[in-house]
Amino acid sequence: MNLQRFSILIVAMLLSINLSGKDLYVSVNGNDTAPGTKDQPLASLYGARDLIRQLRESDNLKEEIRVIISGGTYYMNEPLELTGIDSGNNDFPVVFIAANGEEPVFMGGIQIKNWEKVTDKLWKAKVPEVSRYGLYFEQLYVNGNRAVRAKSPNEGFYYLKEVQETVMDQGKGRTSAMAVQNLKLFPPATTDFSTFSTSDFNDALVTFYHKWDNTRKRVSSFNADSSAVFTVGKGMKPWNKLDSTTRFTIENYKAALDTFGEWYLQRNGDLFYMPRPGENMADVKVYAPVIDQFLVIKGSEEKVVRNLRFENLRFEVAGYRTPLWGNEPAQAAAPVEAVIMLDYAQEIEFKNCRISHTGTNAIWFRKACADCSVTRCYLDDLGAGGIKIGDLRIPDNEDDLTRNITIDNNIIRSGGYVFPCAVGVAIFQASDSKITHNEIANFRYSGISVGWVWGYSESPTKRNTIEYNHIHHLGRGDLSDMGGVYCLGESEGTSVSNNVIHHVYSYDYGGWGLYTDEGSTGVTMENNLVYACKNSAFHQHYGKENTIRNNIFAANIRAQLQATRVEEHLSFSFTNNIVWFNSGTLLSSRWNEFNLHTDKNCYWDTRTKDIRFGKLAFEEWQASGKDRESIIADPGFVDPQNFDFRIQNKAVMRKIGFKPFDFSKAGVYGSDDWKELAKFDPELADQFDETVKIIEQRTNWHK
Repeated sequence: MNLQRFSILIVAMLLSINLSGKDLYVSVNGNDTAPGTKDQPLASLYGARDLIRQLRESDNLKEEIRVIISGGTYYMNEPLELTGIDSGNNDFPVVFIAANGEEPVFMGGIQIKNWEKVTDKLWKAKVPEVSRYGLYFEQLYVNGNRAVRAKSPNEGFYYLKEVQETVMDQGKGRTSAMAVQNLKLFPPATTDFSTFSTSDFNDALVTFYHKWDNTRKRVSSFNADSSAVFTVGKGMKPWNKLDSTTRFTIENYKAALDTFGEWYLQRNGDLFYMPRPGENMADVKVYAPVIDQFLVIKGSEEKVVRNLRFENLRFEVAGYRTPLWGNEPAQAAAPVEAVIMLDYAQEIEFKNCRISHTGTNAIWFRKACADCSVTRCYLDDLGAGGIKIGDLRIPDNEDDLTRNITIDNNIIRSGGYVFPCAVGVAIFQASDSKITHNEIANFRYSGISVGWVWGYSESPTKRNTIEYNHIHHLGRGDLSDMGGVYCLGESEGTSVSNNVIHHVYSYDYGGWGLYTDEGSTGVTMENNLVYACKNSAFHQHYGKENTIRNNIFAANIRAQLQATRVEEHLSFSFTNNIVWFNSGTLLSSRWNEFNLHTDKNCYWDTRTKDIRFGKLAFEEWQASGKDRESIIADPGFVDPQNFDFRIQNKAVMRKIGFKPFDFSKAGVYGSDDWKELAKFDPELADQFDETVKIIEQRTNWHK
């Protein structure tokens, strides 16, 4: 055989391998007893899973399996559960993919029809599943939008007047095992509770906003004479109690149904809705969730789930039902599960999928997950956060640590509707993951959170990469103590670089761009552009040997740089940065007292050349050994008033050794349509700006 014929034979063999595979077809017109051929398709993902299991048992399949799903809406009545027996392998994965050019939608809810007019502003539909099967749902989606469960106040919050707690059972922890909270109210809230019926006390929910957290509780009783309500559950956390700064809303009682876009469900199945302007109830599409999860990939130590891919699929409408005793506060809504859960899973891919209208998070790679990815997915209208990585506890077996998860080129936005303290992307106990080129926006707390060990205890959360993300419009004045990127605990080798972070606005303290908290150690933050944040661009609470280098910090509102807890060791190095401001102060808290190395930075205040470093003039600050080769100079941004921070003054860059970086690369990449989809809604941006304006005027901090 000559070389040419041999080469042709090899190519033919490779092509035959690439083209081999078992194709199964799914259609809304199919039948789960069918053989799954193109002419006789299956009807559901459940049927496809079960048929693959049967084929494996009978034929010992050793080829790629493609489940090809036609367009249409597939109603799910339970999550699809995949275990180790459903795995593919490195050469032959199992692929769940949309048919070419088609869009299958997996719907975790029921459509509610037959609306009847009650008044010009109020409509009613009967949902028999509520009384027959106990389907008492807490979310409702109308024409692709989340409707508002009847609440008060309609805008803003009520405030607590005073809080008293009686401990019933202390237990063994810092937080008592059982306690009663006596919550004194101001008149507006007192009026609301006075309208409560017996059923309202059973079903109404109060969401408290305190510092970085939320507590969600039912009201046990109301005392009109003392203007107080009582809640029962675990005791308040001593480091974050309910107090007179706590705000709250009340939802799900009939008297609160008083404005368009709100709904209320009675236990007998009567669903009331007040249409938004322009909504025609004759053709409106209303969905209520019946399941809380779409997909559960559940491996085990003995049999890991491997080599699955989900591509071009859409998952919509899932719910969350509050437990009888409500939800105790939990930073980042950490215990809340996701509509797609993974444990003991490896080489799992989600590509070009959409997850929308959920009661919880979108995806959680929880226990012992490795080498998985989410790429070019659109996650929006989320009850909690976007993507979570790692378990909440450090695994006993080091091999069970979640690692090597890639989250790249996704749009993750508009969340926290049920759990406001949730995060866009959260890394708990996990290492070596990459969070890159994502659009993360419109959450009420932090954009990305990294680490889950407080202080200097050993943490396995190392070498995570947070780069080229566009993170913006966070907080909205709802919670405090948040950051665009929030780091927690020892994180050696972690890189937070080339991100663009802006418009982070807290209720009280916080609202930082980059935030190293509670023992953050070994983190490098460089080539980031951070602007229009409330309290400062960078804040270190406390930590060790972090590197803050070659960043642009500009136009932040109340201060530019902040540091809080003074420690003996080197807290961080701050070099080659450009700091530009036209509002507030340069430094906040105890920056001028910190053990830090700071040099070769450029500072510029458009209002004065007499920039103060604490109480010191620049020359005095330099004489103390800080910023000896730094300069006060205008970097010459192209248009800082409109947030164009391209640098024109090259002499400044040379003097401080600043290396220009292209911040236009942050965010998603790919087709023009994908990048257009990532653009933020101008109406939401205007609403955010108006919130900032109102709070800034009300607090009058600058005077």
